[in-house]
Amino acid sequence: MGTHPLPQKLLAEALGSALLLAVVIGSGIMAERLAGGNLGVALLANTLATVGGLYVLIEVFAPISGAHLNPAISLVMAARGELQKAHLVPYILMQLGGAVLGAWLAHAMFAVDLLQFSTHIRSGWGQWLAEAVATAGLVLVVLRAPKDRVAGLVSAYVGAAYWFTASTSFANPAAALGRMFTDSFAGIAPASVPAFVLAELAGAAAGVILERLFAGSTPRHPDALAEPRSERLGQLLSEPLAGDVGLAATATTVSLHGAQRSEKKMAKVSSDFGVPPALRRSKSGQ
Repeated sequence: MGTHPLPQKLLAEALGSALLLAVVIGSGIMAERLAGGNLGVALLANTLATVGGLYVLIEVFAPISGAHLNPAISLVMAARGELQKAHLVPYILMQLGGAVLGAWLAHAMFAVDLLQFSTHIRSGWGQWLAEAVATAGLVLVVLRAPKDRVAGLVSAYVGAAYWFTASTSFANPAAALGRMFTDSFAGIAPASVPAFVLAELAGAAAGVILERLFAGSTPRHPDALAEPRSERLGQLLSEPLAGDVGLAATATTVSLHGAQRSEKKMAKVSSDFGVPPALRRSKSGQ
């Protein structure tokens, strides 16, 4: 993360969470309307929109707040000492509030009732296990991904988890809360939310444990989501520049040695033909 003041970080988390939920819910509404009852097509459209939207949001907000957009990620960062403890509760509140606002924004854009609750029951050991697995994998990717590829790898993982988990991979307590307020394709019934959140938190803990198993294998810094490109460019440019300076110094040295050798040869030739030393010095100085 950069050195932005806390209000800017909180705004980034709130706005990013709102836009993420607007993407998830809005694309779900659009997909449901256009898919003609084909749930597979609707899920595919929802997945593609989420992957693209998440990638952009991480790229935009990572330099400001770290682009957690997820209370589980913020808890992990605070536990690792990479998010100040005093910032944890404000981060989570902004994420939760932003998620609810994002649901309402999606409803407003599609001209449906702003205030609604989902009737989509998502329950059972299979779905709870799926949420734990999805969240554990997400945490592992966030902690282990190379600095300059976090956005792409996280987005790709979320897109895959939409399809290989029975729960379609919420992996985010804020997303579970926001999707509770939409009775659409992407919704989750309020009664199903507590178990989902508990499974996600358990999965986050499992992800941290998994990451520690790889300790010492060059882990990345979780909050530095992208190494500044300007620094890398400067390094690339400085290396050949240093080589050019060294080459120029070598050429100058060779030239000086050559001039000295030429002067010695001229002195020898002049002495052979009896040229006086004073005249030789004046000729060599011309």
